[in-house]
Amino acid sequence: MSFQAYLNTIEDKTGLTPRELINLARERGYDDPATKAGTITDWLKEDYGLGRGHGMALVHVIKNGPKIDDKHVGSGGTHSDPSDELWLDGQATNPHKA
Repeated sequence: MSFQAYLNTIEDKTGLTPRELINLARERGYDDPATKAGTITDWLKEDYGLGRGHGMALVHVIKNGPKIDDKHVGSGGTHSDPSDELWLDGQATNPHKA
């Protein structure tokens, strides 16, 4: 599953775009570098029913922003993404969607 596919599934499960969840995390102070990933994944599981894999995808964008490593861009593999910039504003407006 590509990184973007994880984010799309999160949107499907929660009804919130990744950016909306990032903003909620910021309101809680979870973008602080001292915040542990487990704190964030526990919140996402408790409030939104997200598992660890989906939670860790959000941890990445909360902590690091939407950029991902170039090695996954256009690789053709299971984790291949079309861009090194993840789309955070919802599937309906994603210019890279299939």
